[in-house]
Amino acid sequence: MNRLEKQGPALLKVEQLQVELGPHGKTVRPVDGIGFEVPAGQTLALVGESGCGKSMTALACMRLLPAGGRIAGGSVTLGGEALQDLPETRMRDIRGNHLAMIFQEPATSLNPVMTVGDQIGEVLVRHRGLRGQPAWDEAERLLTAVGIPDPLRRLSEYPFQLSGGMKQRVMIAIALAGDPKVLIADEPTTALDVTIQAQVLDLLAKLQASRGMGMLLITHDLGVVARMAHRVGVMYAGELVETGGREDFFSAPLHPYSRKLFAALPTSAQRGRALETLTGQVPRLGTLSAGCRFAERCPQVHELCRSTAPAMHQVGHQTVRCHLYDPAGRMGWVVSSHHAELPPVRQSSEGKALDVQTLQVHFPVRKGLFRRVVGYVKAVDGVSLHVPVGQTLALVGESGCGKTTAGKALLNLVPASGGSARYGEHDLLTLSPRQWQPLRRELQMIFQDPFSSLNPRMRIGEILEEGMVSLAVEADAAVRADKVDALLRRVGLDPTMRNRFPHEFSGGQRQRIAIARALAVSPKLIVCDEPTSALDVSVQAQILNLLRDLQAEYGLSYLFITHNLAVVDYLAHHVAVMYLGRIVERGSVEEVLRDPRHPYTRMLLAAVPRVETAGASRLATTGERPGGEMRGDMPSPLNPPSGCHFHPRCSEAAEVCRTHYPEETRLSPTRVVRCHFPGLKNQA
Repeated sequence: MNRLEKQGPALLKVEQLQVELGPHGKTVRPVDGIGFEVPAGQTLALVGESGCGKSMTALACMRLLPAGGRIAGGSVTLGGEALQDLPETRMRDIRGNHLAMIFQEPATSLNPVMTVGDQIGEVLVRHRGLRGQPAWDEAERLLTAVGIPDPLRRLSEYPFQLSGGMKQRVMIAIALAGDPKVLIADEPTTALDVTIQAQVLDLLAKLQASRGMGMLLITHDLGVVARMAHRVGVMYAGELVETGGREDFFSAPLHPYSRKLFAALPTSAQRGRALETLTGQVPRLGTLSAGCRFAERCPQVHELCRSTAPAMHQVGHQTVRCHLYDPAGRMGWVVSSHHAELPPVRQSSEGKALDVQTLQVHFPVRKGLFRRVVGYVKAVDGVSLHVPVGQTLALVGESGCGKTTAGKALLNLVPASGGSARYGEHDLLTLSPRQWQPLRRELQMIFQDPFSSLNPRMRIGEILEEGMVSLAVEADAAVRADKVDALLRRVGLDPTMRNRFPHEFSGGQRQRIAIARALAVSPKLIVCDEPTSALDVSVQAQILNLLRDLQAEYGLSYLFITHNLAVVDYLAHHVAVMYLGRIVERGSVEEVLRDPRHPYTRMLLAAVPRVETAGASRLATTGERPGGEMRGDMPSPLNPPSGCHFHPRCSEAAEVCRTHYPEETRLSPTRVVRCHFPGLKNQA
């Protein structure tokens, strides 16, 4: 135990934890001998790929293991009380009160037939004794604290009426409602855009400091780790392979696996070449070898690694499970780094794959006994953009700004209220369902929530074949089966998984299945709605390489909806920034990200948590960000501000901003900004 582990009492202590699944005699161990401590007022971050056992570790701590799961060894202690031996009645008192959890997938964690207010109220009644108006007021305060606009209205809404990011924020509010001593956060900011992510992380850090709350943070975002963690634990195949303080970890990651995670991060410097990836995948449960579990994927593997399991070794203030650091006979370190150059993208010198003009999607708001229309939610309000042939346009903005609605409207999945969308000779917004049918093969969508978009009653192989059959892509069943196997391999999954159901996969694996389904019919244009938001960095690198390879090989065009600006910087050619239903800035990646002219674009860039070996510690400790603090929340699209919609949050707003919406200002042939002062540049 090093000096950081000695700071403050351990609220949560896990020792040699072993979790088994399945009947006796056919058991597998997703967690095998994990040990760590979460002190008061500190955060331990667990990082690693999907399937490494991070979430199963959290569920074991909460005593919420799936059917057939059990704690087979070790202990979980909370405040001196051993949780693994407690009866369920006592655990119900502890969950939500002393120990709370933010789950990874809010769509499946929230009750679809209960309002948001009722779900928060359950915790307030059970653990804090609040009822009636005091409970309602506290629920409204919690929604305000996690950055949900118009919280009083949202309390009466159901989960299906909220965006993915808003559902995640509701989950955070529910977890915080009981004032827990230890908070387990399983990917708490996965579905959030960068500004709300920054606010939520600031909120969690503030609550932790004021309450002395311990936090177990499970995430694949190394930027979030740099911002929040005091200590870091890297998990692989059910084991901890490296632990250390945040500063030591970011300055000098030791394990080959940790180094590969850093190498897989997309940056602007890597544009035009493949990202570092890990060959293969995390070994399946029940197929673990006697040696190092990372041996089959390790670029520094030796014969000893295949036959003998490594022990944990102390290296300075870090520990690492690797033979390379065995003081009795340390093997030479060989740095393996290879960046493959991507082939040039095959693209037309002219033409637009998709040309959108003044797209509108207005949803009526009905009230009263006769359900009269009393207003409109202008989710998309006059959006114009174009996706060049064989290139990528990234559509970025905060959750709830209308990005997903715009993407769905272009594919006729929600009705458009006005505008046009030209694809070849077709105006997509005027086509009948019969006219749309032949275009479904060419235009596909990767949905944001992979769990709700996959049929839970169909096996994965059937899901991937369904599109090929219905769109008459391939008539021969044997050829379809071969193509399904090839698709699974391309997205980093084992073809033997084709007979499993969606619930048998992790969140990241389900996202890969959703991507494979879209690719199954060989489309020409894909609307990608947050396709990498649920993926860890190594799998994200595989998917980004795959998307780039497919674009280079087939000339595919992408409308890429995302809140990850690092991915935009690496993958996209053009960027459109959306705010409250309208495009406020668009241009090439170099123009928009290197020289942002709209204050909102600058705010988005300032909110991005950065992974910098020299600066990570300072950023995580002080919460400093270039560009200043995040100002307020996005207003409700039901009642947008007068004038420029961004003026209540803009530090540069003048009187004209409060009264007149700005016209487009063209700064270059490809650069357009909607701002009264487009010449102002960020002075931070």
